[in-house]
Amino acid sequence: MALRWGIACTGQVCHDFLTALATLPPGEHEVVAVAGRDPQRTKDFAKLHKIPEAYGSYEQLATNRDIEIVYIGSVCTEHYKMAKMYLNHGKNVLCEKPLTLTVRESEELIELARSKKVFFMEAIWSRFFPVYEYVRQELESGTIGDVVQINANMTILQEEGSRIRNKDLGGGTILDFGVYVLQLVVMVLGSRMPEAIAAVGHLNETGCDDATAIALKYPGGKTAVLGTSALADMNNDAFIWGTKGCIRIIDPFWCPTKVVCGNVTKEFPLPPGAHPYFNRNSSGFRYEANEVKRCIRQGLLECPKMTHAESITIAKIQEEVQRQIGVTKK
Repeated sequence: MALRWGIACTGQVCHDFLTALATLPPGEHEVVAVAGRDPQRTKDFAKLHKIPEAYGSYEQLATNRDIEIVYIGSVCTEHYKMAKMYLNHGKNVLCEKPLTLTVRESEELIELARSKKVFFMEAIWSRFFPVYEYVRQELESGTIGDVVQINANMTILQEEGSRIRNKDLGGGTILDFGVYVLQLVVMVLGSRMPEAIAAVGHLNETGCDDATAIALKYPGGKTAVLGTSALADMNNDAFIWGTKGCIRIIDPFWCPTKVVCGNVTKEFPLPPGAHPYFNRNSSGFRYEANEVKRCIRQGLLECPKMTHAESITIAKIQEEVQRQIGVTKK
C-alpha cells in the first residue's frame, strides 16, 4: 500500500524531494496534496509534480484525512509552528533540518509526537544513503579498529544576503551546515553529549554565523574536529580515523555516492530525475522516503537510524556552539 504524503511548501527542497520520490516504483508512494502561501505558485507546482490537490493554506493538509504523513520543507523559522499543528492533528511528520531553532522547541515536539503516538523524524537524509549504510557496516565489523577522530567540513559559498547568512530567516552555518557535520559524529560516537565543546566563529552584520571551527572531546581518547563556512567552497570530504585505518566519505559527505575504506572504493550511483534538481545528489531523498515508509508500516514512532535522542544531542551541541561564538536568541 502506498504511503500517502502531504507536502508543506513549494520551495526548492520540496521540488527535489518530490522529483526523487518519482524515481521510486509506482505504487510505493502517493502525493495527495501540496500547500503553499502563493495560490498560483502552488497550483503550478502541483501541475509540475502531478499532485491532485493544491491548497492555499497549510492547515488544509492537517485536516485532509487521506494524508498519512506531512513533509515539512519550509524555512526553519516555520518548522516548530507547522510541525506542532500537524502533530496535534495526528499526522506523522517528516520535518526538514534543523528540526527547530532551540533545544526546548525540539524537545516539546518530540514529546507531543510521543503523546499522539505518531511517527516523527528530523529529515537528516544523509543517514539513508547507501554510503552511510556501508560506513555503519564497516564500523560494526571493526575494519578500521577503534575510532579515535572524526574530521568533517561543510562549506558552501553563499552570497551576502542569502537566507543562510540572514539571521531573520533562521540562517547560520551552525544550523544549516553544522547539523550535517554533527550528525556524522553522533552516528559514529553515539548520542551522548561530548565531555567538552570548544568553538570559535565569525558573525556577520545580522548576528548570523558565517563560519565556525568546532572541537569535541569524548571519553576514551576520541575527538572530532569540524568546520562550517558560507565564505568559500572548500573540500567537503569527511574522515573517520581508527586505530587500524580510515574511512573517507567523498565530497559531498552529507549526500555521498562514493566512499573509500582502506584500499576499497565503493560507488553507489543515483538515478536521474524527471526534472532538474536544485541541489546536489537530490535523488538520494528516495532512500529517506523509503525508510520513513518502512518505519510507519512497522508501527514505529521513531526511526532507529535517526532517533529522537540524536536530534536532541545535535541541537544541544549546536546551542552550545552558538553560545560560545556569540549568536544570540531572539
